[in-house]
Amino acid sequence: MYAGIRILFIAFGVFCFAEAGFAKQAKPNVVLIFIDDYGWRDVGFNGSKYYETPNADRIAREGLNFQSAYSNGPNCAPSRASLMSGLYSPRHGIYTVANSDRGKAAYRKIIPVKNTTVLRDEFITLAEALRAGGYKTATMGKWHLGKDPTTQGFDINIAGREWGSPSGGGYHSPYKYPNLVNNKKGEYLTDRLGSEASKFIEANKNNPFFLYLTHYAVHTPIQAKSQLTAKYEKKQSLDKQTNAKYAAMIESMDDSIGTVLETLDRLALTSNTIVIFTSDNGGHGGVTSNAPLRGSKGMLYEGGIRVPMAIRWPEVVRPGAVCDEPVIGIDLYPTLLEATKTNRPDKARLDGTSLMPLLNKPKSKLFRQAIYWHFPAYLQGYTSRHGPFRTTPCGAVRMGDWKLIEYFEDGSLELYNLKSDLGEERNLAKIEGKRLTQLHMMLKAWRLSTKAPVPKQKNTKFDPVAYRKAFKTD
Repeated sequence: MYAGIRILFIAFGVFCFAEAGFAKQAKPNVVLIFIDDYGWRDVGFNGSKYYETPNADRIAREGLNFQSAYSNGPNCAPSRASLMSGLYSPRHGIYTVANSDRGKAAYRKIIPVKNTTVLRDEFITLAEALRAGGYKTATMGKWHLGKDPTTQGFDINIAGREWGSPSGGGYHSPYKYPNLVNNKKGEYLTDRLGSEASKFIEANKNNPFFLYLTHYAVHTPIQAKSQLTAKYEKKQSLDKQTNAKYAAMIESMDDSIGTVLETLDRLALTSNTIVIFTSDNGGHGGVTSNAPLRGSKGMLYEGGIRVPMAIRWPEVVRPGAVCDEPVIGIDLYPTLLEATKTNRPDKARLDGTSLMPLLNKPKSKLFRQAIYWHFPAYLQGYTSRHGPFRTTPCGAVRMGDWKLIEYFEDGSLELYNLKSDLGEERNLAKIEGKRLTQLHMMLKAWRLSTKAPVPKQKNTKFDPVAYRKAFKTD
């Protein structure tokens, strides 16, 4: 009898221990991999045949590929500010990088909205929310939102400051970053960040963690390992992607992802870790080809804002699934709160929508009308085809298959059906009058709701003669 009771107690103890262990691991880990200036077509799982990305492809193959994913802005800073705050750019006022009056004053018809460069402490970041929910938090790489990310929710910061691109010697040591100093020649920054990420996972394997691996790669300067560059110089390309140094940078970036994935595998953390792979904006047009998308970094055409995104979570996501529903970077904040069962901070105001319904059923739809962009700034051109500017102040909305862009200098409107015209070659503004009016009214209503400032004041330094000459207009 006593032996039977003893067996029952042992069995009960084993059961409780197992339950306790399960409860300890119930909160999934989060690895958010955020690549800089990485185009939608720069990854194998979106069709690139020249760039080699087996580890990023693994995330998509073992997870969900979002074919219609968008960045929060067309360049670095606004996209990152919105990712961390969960808010559209008019809420925080970070619209561009540095000043908004870029390019020659003689070419600017209006005065752009003044830009903010630091994410204010009043905004509760994703890291702050997850840390309050019991997560150990770390950022590794580019921050670009102020001097010190540890003041905004990160326990650990490696290499993050207000810098938008690698400082000092660029990607090759010697370099000096916060908590990352190497005075010897030869180390490659992208490799080191992958190694540091692996160490962080190892050190926190027994507790839930949030790792924000935010590579400086593949932002300029285009600096790669010579051996990898030589490999791609010998490789033939069947499309417009032909930049060997850029391809080599991508391979190093992908290798760092492989380091992270291998660490998760080795520590048996893969099944309980959410891995997100995405980018802050479209590819740099002077470096890579975004075809068939129109435009590039700095524009509200698809080439500037459509980005690769894949989410792997073995316990929830069916491997190899594809989702065509339009999603945007601000959706990740509410998604991760729901996925990790973390309470939304009382003072946090979120504009995004949780993607959990899509993780469970990729063919379903989200309950929202549209997604939006606001870019009341100038960005000068970097190729001859741009003219003086890549973009002038503008805004955009996407609803279903339809997308409208409004330019504030002259109020011109462009309307595209992305389902039939992914390359945005046919402006349907004069043909689809009702649709144009509908989307324009939605865009204006959204601007009112977010108090988005629209630049209207004329620039007294504007020189129409110089402008016509620069734009080669009659």
